[in-house]
Amino acid sequence: MTMSTPSSEIFAQRLKEARELRGLSQTELAKRSNLQPSAISHFETKTRRPSFENLRKLADALDVTTDYLLGRVDDAQALGAADKLHRHINELSIEDRSHAEDMLELLAKRARERRKQED
Repeated sequence: MTMSTPSSEIFAQRLKEARELRGLSQTELAKRSNLQPSAISHFETKTRRPSFENLRKLADALDVTTDYLLGRVDDAQALGAADKLHRHINELSIEDRSHAEDMLELLAKRARERRKQED
């Protein structure tokens, strides 16, 4: 994307790319995001722009960040899940935050060990 690409065009391209990356049809994305299939079509063809709420629903359904859909970051794979985790962190007690951090560290260590075994 160039800096001169209009934001509505970036959004339409990113939405379609993320949908295809996840192997979803417009109808399947509509079901996952609780939107109408026609809305997905309108967003991808730039005839309509999503509300903030619908942008959030689309990002959640596609497991990407709203920043990716808006063209503010380029990696569709990065941080979609982190946004979801971050939304809930403020609801946890200090003790529960510590447990969550320990669990994430354990899972990351296990993932690193699996990658080493695969190499």
